[in-house]
Amino acid sequence: MQLHRFFIVLFSVWLSPPCSAQDAAPAPPPNIVLIVSDDQGYRDLGCIRGHDIITPHLDRLAEEGTRLTSFYVAWPACTPSRGAFLTGRYPQRNGIYDMIRNEAPDYGYLYQPAEYEVSFERIGGMDEREILLPAVLKPAGYRSAIFGKWDLGSLHRYLPTSRGFDEFYGFVNTGIDYFTHERYGVPSMYRDIKLTTEDKGTCCTTLFRREAVRFIEQNRKQPFFLYLPFNAPHNASNLDPKIRGGAQASEEFLSMYPELAQKAEFVQGTKYGKPASQPNSQMRTLSYRASVTEMDAAIGEIMTLLDQHNIADNTLVIFFSDNGGSGGADNAPLRGRKSQMFEGGIRVPCIVRWPGHVPAGKVSDEFLTSLEVLPTIAAAAGIPLDASITLDGYNMLPTLRGDEVSPRKNMFWQRRDEKAARVGDWKWIQTSKGESLFNLARDIGEKHDLSKEDPARTKQLSTAFTQWKQEMDSAEPRGPFRDF
Repeated sequence: MQLHRFFIVLFSVWLSPPCSAQDAAPAPPPNIVLIVSDDQGYRDLGCIRGHDIITPHLDRLAEEGTRLTSFYVAWPACTPSRGAFLTGRYPQRNGIYDMIRNEAPDYGYLYQPAEYEVSFERIGGMDEREILLPAVLKPAGYRSAIFGKWDLGSLHRYLPTSRGFDEFYGFVNTGIDYFTHERYGVPSMYRDIKLTTEDKGTCCTTLFRREAVRFIEQNRKQPFFLYLPFNAPHNASNLDPKIRGGAQASEEFLSMYPELAQKAEFVQGTKYGKPASQPNSQMRTLSYRASVTEMDAAIGEIMTLLDQHNIADNTLVIFFSDNGGSGGADNAPLRGRKSQMFEGGIRVPCIVRWPGHVPAGKVSDEFLTSLEVLPTIAAAAGIPLDASITLDGYNMLPTLRGDEVSPRKNMFWQRRDEKAARVGDWKWIQTSKGESLFNLARDIGEKHDLSKEDPARTKQLSTAFTQWKQEMDSAEPRGPFRDF
């Protein structure tokens, strides 16, 4: 009987047709690596500027992926920008539409501990009802970590591990000293929900690289989401005028720019209303570029690790800056910089790599934004989005593949009394100085104000902004700024 059953099984296997592609096991969901630089200029990549700035690994990422040249963030400075791409919702909809920071250090003031504990920088945070990207990925089995700049609240209920992340090592505020890990004298580095000074004295770029490498090593056999928001090349948040004037980097990377180093020196100036020794322009440029290069080296180590473990082809990598460049940045050919509504404040460098899904070596001028990040990652992971949550972004994968033009036709910004709208190729700005209108297709540098030549179009974009603002005001209110 046993022999008879053996031949029946053998015969049935022999008659069975070979496995088809449809019968094959589905491909595992991709790993996600989201890398965000801080205040990096639009032009500050070696593949654009040449030898002036050393970024071989970001250049490689561009060679192996698609570089976007009309990619915008949702706010011209850090806190609201980050809240927007982590929720897929405009800052005015998710409630973080201004900075979570104290202004007293701008005037040289050092907070005392008891005073700092009740300041807005300490108690402010993103509304707990908002759903962030790691929470979207969690049901699909993703393990998520953030190493770097958080900036969405420092109380326990606001910290990353309370918002969907499994691990957090980084700082909670808008900026720090790269080596002391303090924000204007206040310790700011956390591991999960606990303040830590364990690595004080080591450049934070090195630390974020270390943590990212460890996380990949430990989680490479399951889908993971690595969010790596560097503070490079943001200026150091230190009250000392000699340090505050620029970014920071390790000596190894400062030495890679000898021509700038020869001209770098301190000069006499004024800070906090008093005479002070400050870095000259060459020193600021040196620290900025070295900071970018040190970040680039960390990115290179992560890319190498993905290659070594044969998971690069199944990893979606997205890189962009949180807002326009400042300090030693170069935003050319754009006008303006961080905190402004001109293109230099909101249009940023962006690269997307996903082998087999996103074309390699392509440069795309499609109109896309950081609001697309969450729906794009969810689509890549095969995760349906909650229809009850209003999102303001689109899945940009069909556009990156070249199958569709970008579904985005407009984008709106508001920073206090400054307003802007892009509708098609047209850009409208309103500030205390009045209205401006530009045609970005013909004037990317926003040099020619057409508002008086074309008042009808100026009115059209102004009206579009008003309608958008009405939609934001009618949305379910979110803290911390809204009155409800």
